[in-house]
Amino acid sequence: MAEEQAQEQAQEQAQPQFSIEKLYVKDISLESPNTPDLFLVQEAPQIELKLSNQGRQAAENLYEVQLTVTLTAKIGERTAYLAEVAQAGLFRIVNVTEEMLGMVMQITCPNILFPYAREAISDLIGRAGYQPIFLAPVNFEVLYQQQQQQQAQAAAPATVQ
Repeated sequence: MAEEQAQEQAQEQAQPQFSIEKLYVKDISLESPNTPDLFLVQEAPQIELKLSNQGRQAAENLYEVQLTVTLTAKIGERTAYLAEVAQAGLFRIVNVTEEMLGMVMQITCPNILFPYAREAISDLIGRAGYQPIFLAPVNFEVLYQQQQQQQAQAAAPATVQ
């Protein structure tokens, strides 16, 4: 009986584990260089969205993942605003392979962080006097797969024709 319990405990400890330890804003900024002039323009701004994601090991089984969302709005050639939020989190990730760790840090963690970053960006833009922007959900799994394909293509030796 004791042997079975020890075996069950060993199996539990070997199971992959994931938990959110802390979510936080690491950096936030807003530039609105052409206000109030652009408030008088009725033209809708052209919006450019950039996402970047990075992760690092902070301690044993503890990883920091940072999702940076940059939103630039231009009216004509003039910048209405540039808003950037670096939303981060500390995640406990235990008993996963290196490949699985990469997937968790590039897919699972950004999926958790994105709604917080989206809310912060919208609030920041609204406080600047512009219409808040509500960013559509992002499929981080597709972005991860595209990144993996690009890396594989870059690593493949060039063929001579």
